[in-house]
Amino acid sequence: MPSYRLGCDIGGTFTDFVLVEDESGEIMVNKCLTTPQDPSEAVEQGIRGLLQRGVNFIPYLKEIIHGTTLVINAIIERKGAKTGLITTKGFKDVLELGRELRYDPYDIFAEYPEPLVPRYLRKEVAERISSDGRVIIPLDEMELREKLDELLTEGIQSLAVCFLNSFINPVHEFKVKEIVTREAPNLFLSISYEVLPQIREYERTSTTVTNAYVKPITARYLKRLEERLSSLGFEGRLFIMLSSGGITTTDVAREYPVRIIESGPTAAVIAAQYYGKLFGISDLFCFDMGGTTAKSCLIQKGKVDLVSTFEVGRVQRFKKGSGLPIQVPVVDLLEIGAGGGSIARINRRGLLQVGPESAGADPGPVCYGLGGEEPTVTDADLVLGYLDPNYFLGGAMKLNKEAAIAAIKDRVALPLNVSLIEAAYGIHELINETMAAAAKTHIAEKGGNPNIVTIVAFGGAGPVHAYGLAKKIGASRILVPPLAGVGSALGFFTAPISFDLARSYKGKVEEMDFNMVEEIFKQMEEEGASILKGVREGDEIIFERALDMRYVGQGSETTIPIERKPFNLWSKEEIKALFHEHYQRLYGRTYPGSPIEFVTFRVRAKLPERPFKFPRLKVESEDLEKARKGKREAFSLLKKEFILFDVYDRYKLFPGALISGPAIIEERESTIIIGEDAEASVDEYGFVWIKIKG
Repeated sequence: MPSYRLGCDIGGTFTDFVLVEDESGEIMVNKCLTTPQDPSEAVEQGIRGLLQRGVNFIPYLKEIIHGTTLVINAIIERKGAKTGLITTKGFKDVLELGRELRYDPYDIFAEYPEPLVPRYLRKEVAERISSDGRVIIPLDEMELREKLDELLTEGIQSLAVCFLNSFINPVHEFKVKEIVTREAPNLFLSISYEVLPQIREYERTSTTVTNAYVKPITARYLKRLEERLSSLGFEGRLFIMLSSGGITTTDVAREYPVRIIESGPTAAVIAAQYYGKLFGISDLFCFDMGGTTAKSCLIQKGKVDLVSTFEVGRVQRFKKGSGLPIQVPVVDLLEIGAGGGSIARINRRGLLQVGPESAGADPGPVCYGLGGEEPTVTDADLVLGYLDPNYFLGGAMKLNKEAAIAAIKDRVALPLNVSLIEAAYGIHELINETMAAAAKTHIAEKGGNPNIVTIVAFGGAGPVHAYGLAKKIGASRILVPPLAGVGSALGFFTAPISFDLARSYKGKVEEMDFNMVEEIFKQMEEEGASILKGVREGDEIIFERALDMRYVGQGSETTIPIERKPFNLWSKEEIKALFHEHYQRLYGRTYPGSPIEFVTFRVRAKLPERPFKFPRLKVESEDLEKARKGKREAFSLLKKEFILFDVYDRYKLFPGALISGPAIIEERESTIIIGEDAEASVDEYGFVWIKIKG
């Protein structure tokens, strides 16, 4: 009996589907335009499209793994629920005050994001917990009920609760939960001890409020999605991609929607990490360029780095500090407004600007013929000959080259007084330069070397631009996996079912009781086990541990993964040596005489990975001429002129095939560009390896 899994990734422009049969590794792919008003509609359309291929896989579909931009879109567009906040007396303006840091100290008109909860919906109650967990002022339950009634009268749908120092003693928050559950059972509730039991009241409040803000919309969306899937006859399990690179059940996603904010973009990174293990490559640069954004991530020593804090809804999209801080584990990726749909226009200074605004799925690039009027990167790539107007999405979507030419002429070439080709090349070159500058900065910040990384290209536009990006950052090798255009949907299959937990407890290494630390770890492991229990029968739960540490007096921490053994078996010297080693790699120096302190303890609970089997290429012919589709004039980035490129059908390539540039390899979901100073080879699984000479 066959067994299927389906990966479904909702992007800003397209929704991607990958169906895999576990035993044989056979894969089916579909791609359709995203439906922004109701993303679940595109999910249903895509599955019905797969069913029309003639295979009724629904009765044998065991799992659907889903990544969505619903949560982050709700925050950016301010379409979440009407939310209230109850906090310690004197602290209702924490959301407004934030940190003392200004993201742009020289801009006196710098704007900051509006809090998700307006001031009139932020209520204070008398209570106080000390920094060591002692109750200083008991919770005033009568005042709490009064404030709750005021918020309910205002019509809130969701409530966030965040008390000072509750991460060390949550007794008052649990009492609020008890009262709210009894007196307002239909109210969505988020308490900070359950959402984020960590130090720093601003980040904890912001994260808890964000969770409450998107909780109702997430619950409604998942209910609607489950109903659509049920109407198709699906009876398996639905999983959601986490920002941390794992996957989780819908029950967890409903309770902690803040953990799925970066649900989609992380999947390609996890896939790249898996490919690194598969081929024994330790240093990779994941490059996922879709229709709206380009996501990239440096993988070192075969492992993806996680960070504990990121921002959403930035007022200045690429300025750190201008957004709402969210403190949950997230893959450390870089996202910039550089996609196939990025709009090219002349700015107020009369210079060409590409992005960060995107045409998205509606109306999309001009060449889509869906009403777009402003030229985009995809329009430029079409004019430069990189894309075949008759083979976009395998021919399912025809591109209008004449419309793209007219838009670039009118909107870019004429205002700049340059030729059509110079304008199109300028768009392509500028977006590559933008991505390269961001990539080099990201790699440098992580202590990496761009000259030794292998670029792994994903997304519909990633393989088109990977060669140009590699030339600019100095990388000499590119890996384009099979089905690169739906890389995130494919990446879901390489992610483990997992859940991350953290507890803050600050203390110097020399003074800390390691037996007590072991108890903290055990409590978190028990909680993680209860969350994962019964998700997959027979699978053993695996635990990973980490420490957030810093030099005493520092304002931020460094996360140190550690071996899972009883913490009281570690010596204090071993722990300090681990910290110094990690700190040296990140920052190039250490301070051996300075005392070190623990801040937060972390546990990841996960189930064993179940990666799919890559099917080996089915070889019908080892004649490269049979894979050649012909020749096409395209723009050479080296010669700055049009030259003839050999064009190949990726589905007819065979293991051991060698292709010298200039060449173009076409597949349904993407196109690979190989410059004249590069050559490509194909392995037994269909991965295309591009080596840049010199």
